[in-house]
Amino acid sequence: MDPHLLRTYVFVARLASFSEAARELGYTQSAVSQHIAALEQDLGAPLLTRRPVAPTAAGERLLEHAGPLLLRLEAARADVVRMAAAPDHGLTLATASTALGPRVLGALPAAGVTLRVLPRAEVPAAVATGTADLGLVDGLAAPSDPLRVPDVAPLTTYGVGEEPVCVLLPDTHPLARHTGLRLGDLADARWLDAPDAGLPLAHLRAANGGHGFRPALRYEGTDVHALTALAATGHGLTLLPRSAATGVPGGVAVPLTEPRVVHRTELVFAGTLRGASAAVAEALLEPA
Repeated sequence: MDPHLLRTYVFVARLASFSEAARELGYTQSAVSQHIAALEQDLGAPLLTRRPVAPTAAGERLLEHAGPLLLRLEAARADVVRMAAAPDHGLTLATASTALGPRVLGALPAAGVTLRVLPRAEVPAAVATGTADLGLVDGLAAPSDPLRVPDVAPLTTYGVGEEPVCVLLPDTHPLARHTGLRLGDLADARWLDAPDAGLPLAHLRAANGGHGFRPALRYEGTDVHALTALAATGHGLTLLPRSAATGVPGGVAVPLTEPRVVHRTELVFAGTLRGASAAVAEALLEPA
């Protein structure tokens, strides 16, 4: 399939409009219609209904393939450009908000850094496509176990830190005086659903056998301080690395004692590191 036609199809399907897709892509509406017709002829199946504009069953299936295919093409281009380019003195770091621990912040250069705090699922793609030089992903894992990083391109990952996790709750909460908590005992509690600021509830469910942890409030943002304020004022519990959960006004960080899991942070990069990227990676990979 012609990737240009595939890209046009994704825009039309996402925007549910030929005219809006033409505006976004900088094409004429006629050109967009021709792209879709050529792709449908190539595949021998209708991909979109026209009124309203929506994917057919075949079109829905193609969309499942299209995102990863286009991402791999962008990653391939970025990889070749990265090899041919001169070393850059600056550094763009894409990171999940909870991956920005004290050790990471201490490893950054004094100048020339662009920090992009992203939803954790978007960090590997940013590195693969060259919009970031380095990435930091994090999540729950058994001690020394690697994280599952999406297979978006040939990426290299290294563990750069592990720390205990704590449940953050108000200091007036009945469990606030406990010295430790078991995750299974909290499955029916009120939880904050903040997948890009805290540790996602899906990770908690996976650690608890796949059930429980229904959200009381959903926070769609990457600001850890906003999340901790919500937890401290009683809107729901959240699980965080110890460094992020301690010292919150009005809150108490109680260690999670069962199951035996840690907050793990991994460095993600593509190709061979040079310049500022290599210096930061070297500092992070040194034993703590």
